[in-house]
Amino acid sequence: MKFNYYIPTRILFGKGMLNRLSRQELPGKKALIVTTGGTSVKKYGYLARVEEQLDKAGAEHLLFDKILPNPIKDHVMEGAALAKANGVDFVVGLGGGSAIDSAKAIAIMAANEGDYWDYISGGTGKGLTPPNDPLPVVAITTTAGTGTEADPWTVTTKTETNEKIGGGYDKTFPVLSVVDPELMLTVPKRLTAYQGFDALFHSTEGYLNCTAYVLSDLYALKAIELIGKSLAAAVADGGNLEARADVALANTLAGMVESTSGCTSEHSLAHAISAYHPQFEHGAALISVSRAYYTHWAKAGCCDERMVDMAKALGRKDAKEPMDFVAALEELMRACGVDDIRMSDYGMKREELEKYARNARETMGGLYEVDPAPLSDADALKILEESYR
Repeated sequence: MKFNYYIPTRILFGKGMLNRLSRQELPGKKALIVTTGGTSVKKYGYLARVEEQLDKAGAEHLLFDKILPNPIKDHVMEGAALAKANGVDFVVGLGGGSAIDSAKAIAIMAANEGDYWDYISGGTGKGLTPPNDPLPVVAITTTAGTGTEADPWTVTTKTETNEKIGGGYDKTFPVLSVVDPELMLTVPKRLTAYQGFDALFHSTEGYLNCTAYVLSDLYALKAIELIGKSLAAAVADGGNLEARADVALANTLAGMVESTSGCTSEHSLAHAISAYHPQFEHGAALISVSRAYYTHWAKAGCCDERMVDMAKALGRKDAKEPMDFVAALEELMRACGVDDIRMSDYGMKREELEKYARNARETMGGLYEVDPAPLSDADALKILEESYR
């Protein structure tokens, strides 16, 4: 048994942990706070609390608050230019995955020249390694979905070409992350569900991934178990702090799955969908293809034991067949009220499904290479066809 394990992020986890930010050794003296163009971090006082903590720590700060739910390259470049112009020496990502992912990308470009797509592999990216280390990143998550506080990955869309591609490397791990479930109590029901399923699929994909090994398996199964136990409760009652903490922990563990194993082609398909339809929430896109996607693997005969393991972790303790996982998944969707997602409601058309399947392979084809068995273009199209409503 051999492996190479590396997750360098210091994580402050638990109720009230944001209040300890000022006591930490911060990685600089002047921060760019990166958040979305939405109102929640301001409305609920999270931004003010972060600014107060930075003030207490003696760190100057300025704000960049234009990030979209599906981040775009233009905003990465704009945020980086702001950081350069103001002599920023670290970046704080405050919000969900879009804000923290963007903070990582901005940190790269604040320290390097050229275009962000120069450093993206896949699609029209040039696949270059940034010559200079990115600025350090502090992640403060207000959602439980992407696990980006515990992994180096960042997903961005190049709007001109409809390419939504993930990037990142060892130096884009956050140096410090705060996971405080109190900051998640205000997330609406449907977004709580979408984000929780994103964390679930990071874990299930990581468990089926052909690069999975003993440590990623431990993180994945525990994350699946926590989501099966508490996601529906968190959706039903957003003020249930215990359920929120369980889902937050599942999310952080799912980020560790992303750091040790990784996503499979399910994420390629979902990214292709939201590259063309940015209003299609990432978690919702994943949910929309998940029944057909996991049915494909349940019937493929290449990962039967692992499918049963996931079914048991999700709560079906008597699971014996791979399709038991699909049944458990459908049960959780119903419990969370997200079994009614229709691709057509987001403007997708049945006659265009081949376009999404082609885009998935062209932009993030690397994820197909770690599937438990080869997934052909015909297979991918069939999954989309069976998912379409």
